[in-house]
Amino acid sequence: MEIPPKSPDGSEKSPQSKELLTSNTASTLCISSRSESVWTSTSRSKWDIYHKPVIVVSVGAAVFLFGMVITSLSCIQIKNKNVYKMCGPAFLSLGLMLLVCGLVWIPIIRKKQKQRQKSQFLQSLKSFFFNR
Repeated sequence: MEIPPKSPDGSEKSPQSKELLTSNTASTLCISSRSESVWTSTSRSKWDIYHKPVIVVSVGAAVFLFGMVITSLSCIQIKNKNVYKMCGPAFLSLGLMLLVCGLVWIPIIRKKQKQRQKSQFLQSLKSFFFNR
């Protein structure tokens, strides 16, 4: 009987299992990729593309308005005036930060969408000319 040679790490693998391993790895790479839009050409709706920045802008605006209310309450003579003076500007700055981040995120997504469309167009041109 023929004994297959051992690999350096001590595990025994036949040439057939090595071929299966490499082919299986390539297929799992396609399955486990983060962005499935690269592998599938289905178009996404506007909400699917912009829902995260819209939510960030909405939360930022709500927190900013809440900060404005808390800050304006510090102007009125009430018992916990110092608490409102400390919390109001904190909510104002947090809300403004979220609002600006969301508003900056939208043009970034638009730019990525344009680049992706150009890339898909160039890829189709490349495959058209080189697959002849």
